[in-house]
Amino acid sequence: MELLKRLIRDDEGVTAIEYGLIAALIAVMIIAGASLVGTTVNDTFLNVADQMTP
Repeated sequence: MELLKRLIRDDEGVTAIEYGLIAALIAVMIIAGASLVGTTVNDTFLNVADQMTP
């Protein structure tokens, strides 16, 4: 019973989980941003290529 009480009060793992969630959120935001920028750059290059063809 004492072991169970100690495990319930132990909050060291919570911090690691929080850092993991923050890192995952940052990774998702970077992927979304890169995807958006990549699409915009691709559209720009296609527009330039269309303007250059006779």
